[in-house]
Amino acid sequence: MSHPLVTDELDLLHRLVPLDQHRHIIELGCGGAGLARKLLARFPGCELTALEVDARQHAKNLRDPLPGLHFIEAGAQAIPLTAAAFDLALMLKSLHHVPLAQLDQALAEVHRVLKPGGLLYVSEPVFAGPLNEVMRLFHDEELVRAAALNALQKAVVSGAWQQVDEILFDVPVQFRDFADFEARMIGVTFADHRLDASTLQQVRARFEQHMGVEGAGFVRPMRVNLLRKR
Repeated sequence: MSHPLVTDELDLLHRLVPLDQHRHIIELGCGGAGLARKLLARFPGCELTALEVDARQHAKNLRDPLPGLHFIEAGAQAIPLTAAAFDLALMLKSLHHVPLAQLDQALAEVHRVLKPGGLLYVSEPVFAGPLNEVMRLFHDEELVRAAALNALQKAVVSGAWQQVDEILFDVPVQFRDFADFEARMIGVTFADHRLDASTLQQVRARFEQHMGVEGAGFVRPMRVNLLRKR
């Protein structure tokens, strides 16, 4: 079953959440803060606090400051900020990286720092598709992604949150060649992927099944859950 193709998730976010009315934003697990920077460029009236638990990535973020963007080295399960401070919380492909035993705590912390009626936008990859079949050879996230979705569903059932929307969409992902895939997907700083020669050969073989004259193109299935703090 095909879903709408989204090339810029900021467009989807703004369609679901009027960003000119939700100006105080916190992002949990910001990575390289790419979306945060684009958001502030498009909506300069916003103020964004970006948390990243990976010390190496956090150090890189600090070397490229931007007005209105504040970086903190911390995880969603222990947010070192005051209660009811934000209109909107963003978790972009980061909820499933929270330790399983702390997923409920992380969502409780996000609930704490949001204002009454504040929104939580959670974007997570779905465990499906050809790119997933390549990735799972060395980084199988089936368990953690299911746990992240289950934690969201439990949070809604608890009455702490109201689910405003759930949307499935696809994101195009393009790699020039296997070296590009290796740099972007295996050599990331937040994970320690040490592949033996046999595993690397299997990954390369599976990846190269998708190579064409313009590289390897994939479609990554995604899910967004938009929740409102009760």
